[in-house]
Amino acid sequence: MIARMLMVFGLLALCTAAVAEPLPAHIQVASEEWSDYTNADGSGLAWDILRKVFEPAGVKLETRSTPYMRSVGLVQRGEADAWVGSYHDEIANTLYPRWHYDTDHIYALGLADKPAPTLNTIGHFRLAWVRGYGFERYLPGIHQFNEVQRRTGILPMLLHDRADYYIDAQTEILGVLKQADQPGRFKLTHIAELPLFLGFADTPNGRALLALFDRRMDQLVPSGELRPLFDRWQQPYPFTP
Repeated sequence: MIARMLMVFGLLALCTAAVAEPLPAHIQVASEEWSDYTNADGSGLAWDILRKVFEPAGVKLETRSTPYMRSVGLVQRGEADAWVGSYHDEIANTLYPRWHYDTDHIYALGLADKPAPTLNTIGHFRLAWVRGYGFERYLPGIHQFNEVQRRTGILPMLLHDRADYYIDAQTEILGVLKQADQPGRFKLTHIAELPLFLGFADTPNGRALLALFDRRMDQLVPSGELRPLFDRWQQPYPFTP
């Protein structure tokens, strides 16, 4: 009887091993090029975080620099394993882990003489943001918004009163503000902190890599091993309770 039970358990173990997704030797992650975050040469905070997550587990990080929506398309078609900088459940037909890896500091850019918005009042204003960011899903009470194709026309749009505020991550807004001839005419207002996720391909490799990501983050966050990376790039640590 005992021998028969051991045989059954052994067969179950073999079946479980057979259906488990094997880990690929590398992960290809696509991202828009953000300065000191996802540089084209493979340097930057996000790339350092992902190396820390995957490479000690034997999965080499391969980076690919493309515009944001193209990065999403590559993952949806299974031509890349994941993309950087997604908000949770932002894109359909892709997979999201339990853990975020960073936080986006969301600001509003507007003329200095306009009333300052808050998270509770931001929906009262005419807003604009880059196409694909979908802030209406993550900020409360949004009614009037316009999606723009590129950031080059943001300042004229605000100056000519075609929008009250432009919404974006802090780094991107600071880049827009550098284009201003008179930066004193504008002001920045902090609105929210939004967790940032990897979006994974709905493929066998994507599912295996997502599971690995969550397992590794279960170890790295409690141990504090990611904190030195944020210190190195002079960015706020996103996992402080």
